[in-house]
Amino acid sequence: MNDKYKKLALSLLFDAVGYATFLIPGIGELFDVIWAPASAYLMTKLYKGNKGKIAAAITFIEEAMPGLDVIPTFTLMWLYTYVFKGKEANEPKKTIEV
Repeated sequence: MNDKYKKLALSLLFDAVGYATFLIPGIGELFDVIWAPASAYLMTKLYKGNKGKIAAAITFIEEAMPGLDVIPTFTLMWLYTYVFKGKEANEPKKTIEV
């Protein structure tokens, strides 16, 4: 299994952990106090550079705010990195000839 699909599996797992905190009223919010910074840290480890830092900030806010746990930020970041940005990298660059 290459790195791309390992990141997808981890993204799905980390999003599932975020959902689990949403499903347990009262206790889930307590766990979010621990999970929000942990998820931000994990995001920076999965995705390097500025995009990882930005995604980590978004993940932290999403996990810390009540009711937003349903947003799959890890999976969305994987899609952004490997599907949407991947298409841009594979498209030929258009040049303007004068």
